[in-house]
Amino acid sequence: MNVVELIRRKRDGGTLAPDEIGALLRAYTDGTLPDYQAAALLMAVCLRGLDARELSAWTDVMLHSGDVLDLSELPGVKVDKHSTGGVGDMISLPLAPLVAACGVVVPMVSGRGLGHTGGTLDKLEAIPGFRVDRSVEEFRAQLRQLGCCLIGQTERLAPADRKLYALRDVTGTVESIPLIASSIMSKKLAEGIDALVLDVKVGSGAFMKSLDDAQRLARTLVGIGRSAGKRVTAFLTDMDQPLGRRVGNSLEVLEAILTLTGMGSPDVRELVLALGTEMLLLAGVATEPTAARQQLVGAIDSGQALAKFAAVVEAQGGDPRAILEQRLPEVRTASVVTAGRAGAVIAIDAQEIGLASLALGAGRLRKEDAIDPAVGIELLRKVGESVGRSEPIASLHHRDGRGLDEARRRVERAYRIGEEAPPRRPLVIEVMR
Repeated sequence: MNVVELIRRKRDGGTLAPDEIGALLRAYTDGTLPDYQAAALLMAVCLRGLDARELSAWTDVMLHSGDVLDLSELPGVKVDKHSTGGVGDMISLPLAPLVAACGVVVPMVSGRGLGHTGGTLDKLEAIPGFRVDRSVEEFRAQLRQLGCCLIGQTERLAPADRKLYALRDVTGTVESIPLIASSIMSKKLAEGIDALVLDVKVGSGAFMKSLDDAQRLARTLVGIGRSAGKRVTAFLTDMDQPLGRRVGNSLEVLEAILTLTGMGSPDVRELVLALGTEMLLLAGVATEPTAARQQLVGAIDSGQALAKFAAVVEAQGGDPRAILEQRLPEVRTASVVTAGRAGAVIAIDAQEIGLASLALGAGRLRKEDAIDPAVGIELLRKVGESVGRSEPIASLHHRDGRGLDEARRRVERAYRIGEEAPPRRPLVIEVMR
């Protein structure tokens, strides 16, 4: 195999045969293809794309680079949810235990942060003691016991994607639609699900900035899933401002806890219930949306959903008091950003907020960077809310001033304040079934 020739061909707009794609990805997975050549290949794909034949081969190689689980011995329909990534998007944390509390088996294999967006695994690891590195056997046993398990990719589940995922984060190739689609679906198809709900973000804080790109990604994802015989629904949801009021790992865990107590941000609750309703319908636990939503609300109001979350945390080595008593990592120092004028918040650039949180230490610039679970940003004003001159609009939770100046500048740039509040934008823009 002439690796340079294959990279050059893709760079120049040519196509790769399925056996060539297989050889490249297997070589990178087993360590014989170095990072610098894999990075060049990813950039070529990012610039030139993959046609339908190439995408099918790419996804199939990643899917079968490790084990493909069979969960058929577990009763019922196995349903997962995946988000394409946003700022403040901790939805998986309250959603998975809530849906499991309603009787659905939720096997969830998640990833780490990419670029300015947070990762579910990083948020889970903000819970003291929580382990995301469960074996396949432990994963299966916990699903049987609790109906829910939240893990990262094991050595045996889509290992090709695990390596490429980390490399994409630091090579400017995160936004590629074929790379996003193949990454998501190889993991999801490997985890033994029967159905999948996708949350495709669109807006300033998403990888897909335009509705057209988000629709194209959603159609690609749904097409891959259906070709594999899975029931798939894609929601296109707004990410022009951060979800909720907290950005940062520990802060977002707190947002998830508050949501399961009925006290969370209205937009987070709205999205959790919308996605949860679809998951219950796909699982056959409910037959119509109103009944499904009522079941979810009942699990929140009764405390069953929060108790399920605490049970999952305990089963995975974490301290359940972190959930039940909100014992989470925190910093002692916070600095306030104030409004430069009076008026109403007309926009919050979600990407700038994500980058501000990254500057504080809540994300990674390099693969080897450590994350500080306690730092982040609390949004004291959201779009549509009024504010007086010099009143607080955000609180920056920082560690000894690390990244504080950059974070402050980015938050100030992110907020736009005008005379009147804009019309309320729908959170769910479109649903593809």
